[in-house]
Amino acid sequence: VQLQASGGGLVQAGDSLRLSCANSRRTASNNGMAWFRQTPGKEREFVAGINWNGGGAGYADSVKGRFTISRDRAKSTLTLQMNNLKPEDTALYYCAAARSSVYSVRQTEYSYWGQGTLVTVSS
Repeated sequence: VQLQASGGGLVQAGDSLRLSCANSRRTASNNGMAWFRQTPGKEREFVAGINWNGGGAGYADSVKGRFTISRDRAKSTLTLQMNNLKPEDTALYYCAAARSSVYSVRQTEYSYWGQGTLVTVSS
């Protein structure tokens, strides 16, 4: 599994961004996947996760109603649509593939990580 995250950038508060995570080896289609984020001096935190078949998804309270996670198993891609961005969403965003078929909020449950894509939201 090789995960490549992209789509980050500098935007203003209220704008939208769409993050993508491509699995270049087209594996992990049966694994849960998730997005995490991290800011300097803080632990990496769960943002959103989705089960292997897209049948279940979950979000951190801070992003509920604003972010949407989705996946295309045929294309081995994971997407995070981020709307109404806030300055506190500024972070390095990572995609990850879980060891099991369901997502988890615990980063220790993930075996594979992308390199991160930076999202900066100005006020």
